Amino acid sequence: MTILNSKNITYEQLAKVIDHSLLRPELTEADVIAGCELAARYHTATVCVKPCHVKLSKELLKNSDVMVSTVIGFPHGSNLTAIKVAEAQQAIDDGAVELDMVLNIGQLRSGKSDYVRDDIKAVCDLAHSRGAKVKVILENAYLSDEEKILACKLSEQAGADWVKTSTGFAPSGATLEDLRLMRANVSEKVQVKAAGGVRTLSALLDVIDAGATRCGATATAAILDEFKARQAQ
Repeated sequence: MTILNSKNITYEQLAKVIDHSLLRPELTEADVIAGCELAARYHTATVCVKPCHVKLSKELLKNSDVMVSTVIGFPHGSNLTAIKVAEAQQAIDDGAVELDMVLNIGQLRSGKSDYVRDDIKAVCDLAHSRGAKVKVILENAYLSDEEKILACKLSEQAGADWVKTSTGFAPSGATLEDLRLMRANVSEKVQVKAAGGVRTLSALLDVIDAGATRCGATATAAILDEFKARQAQ
């Protein structure tokens, strides 16, 4: 895992921190096409699209350096494990190489640690067998610090590649405190992703310094344009 530092980060590194998010329920196919074109133009890490748009996005981005990611059990995490696994299988068949899955929030808060771990592991095992990676969304807005720590531990035990703060659809998103807490409670094998409310260059640099290696963003163009303008000064 490459440790990034906001002080000497390059444009290429910064762009590859961003998963350009295209998850709002009202987005049309035209919006998704425009979003994929933007992501390709700015060379982001991925576009994170709804499952119904994975195949389209894969085709649109086939000649770019941008990968396709999608969501599993989104946004509440309450789908049965078998459904999450089926979603993951279909998403990979359609061209997704990263899966952002929501853990079962209610089961976590109910103390059902084995259930939560097994739910995550089933998706991770399937994904890894197909060469895909998994980000586990904790949805920190609903969790105590103790539950966040437990979720990090369970995610790592289950084989997660990232732990992620939020869906972006809960009452609050990424905070620097949560990112530092998450970074401190997984090993170096597991990365941390910020999502929800990171809309400026300063905010993105702050989450990088708090330990995030990936960040979901909708304000991608504004963020990266500001970085290029700063570099040109």
